[in-house]
Amino acid sequence: MAEKRDYYDVLGVSRGASEDEIKKAYRKLGKECHPDLNPGNKEAEAKFKEIGEAYEVLSDGDKRRRYDQFGQAGVDPSYGGAGGFSGMDFGDIGDIFETFFGGGGFGSRGRSNPNAPRRGDDIHSTTTISFFEACKGVSQRVSVSRMESCADCGGNGSEKGSSPKTCPECNGAGQVKTGQRTPIGVISSVKPCLKCRGKGRIIENPCPTCAGNGRVSVNKQINVSVPAGIDDGQTLLVRGQGSNGINGGNPGDLSLTVSVRPDPIFSRDGYNILCEVPITYFQAAMGDNIVVPTIDGKVQYTLHEGTQPGTVFRLKGKGSSHLNSKQRGDQLVTVTVEVPKNLTKPQKDSLKEFEKQMTSENYQKREGFFSKLRDRFKD
Repeated sequence: MAEKRDYYDVLGVSRGASEDEIKKAYRKLGKECHPDLNPGNKEAEAKFKEIGEAYEVLSDGDKRRRYDQFGQAGVDPSYGGAGGFSGMDFGDIGDIFETFFGGGGFGSRGRSNPNAPRRGDDIHSTTTISFFEACKGVSQRVSVSRMESCADCGGNGSEKGSSPKTCPECNGAGQVKTGQRTPIGVISSVKPCLKCRGKGRIIENPCPTCAGNGRVSVNKQINVSVPAGIDDGQTLLVRGQGSNGINGGNPGDLSLTVSVRPDPIFSRDGYNILCEVPITYFQAAMGDNIVVPTIDGKVQYTLHEGTQPGTVFRLKGKGSSHLNSKQRGDQLVTVTVEVPKNLTKPQKDSLKEFEKQMTSENYQKREGFFSKLRDRFKD
């Protein structure tokens, strides 16, 4: 059987890659090698199949765990490279061994070093910004709660003047290997070391600050650059701002969900900004130069004679910035004609006199409506 490439190498990610990193890599490679974009290319077709196979395993938590522990034998029942157990499901074998012998796998293969560097946990926080800040971007002070290395013990868990000792029972491995004779031969199993509880080391004098954990929970204020164009409810991934890693491992990430306060004048449709500007009946009829607010300040706009209620005009490039781009949307301004209230008698008389002078030429929309109405009911 041809040896299959390592699934992590296929997707180009590290063994500690997050679900989002695996998904992103799969989408990128899958698009590049998709058969529809590479018609007749057998190599691209084979690579697309290989990428899909790798993603199917690494995107499934249980399959990924078996793959990390047993390699290809843990996910492919037809794989015959693990002591002659061809055709058997090694996920089930692992469960059987754990039931009978208290171990967690087939021999010691794939067992991680308990003192190896481990990535810190990811954390989540929220922040609220204004409408203008969402459109233009802002540096925001954000409160987070995360685990950090204990300053008093330097992260080793022992009080000052002492240090952890290697477990004499497992010699720092964190696990002990045992053998059990069965009808099919001697089967080895691995169990966590009881003396050190699987840690590989013993802390005789725990640090009083962190109780021997080596890390403490800390509330911090950090600066986060919120990019221009972010919308309400979107989440930013801030690399390296999660909890500190263990044994020198990399820190986790911060997922920051952004809430945008509504604005009394503006709203958004994607990267376009919407607003309404009220004008008078006189301005609509005669035309006028009006002032229009934008997120960049006030601008002048010329209304034409006979502007109708609900007319929408566009201000190019006056919308929100696009995410990670210098491009901007537009501002769409809807004109609303305000009908005057609380008229005095002279005002009413003037309007009556004005209305007497109007003809069908002045009210073409109204005349067209009644013309259609007459045609509909003329019979």
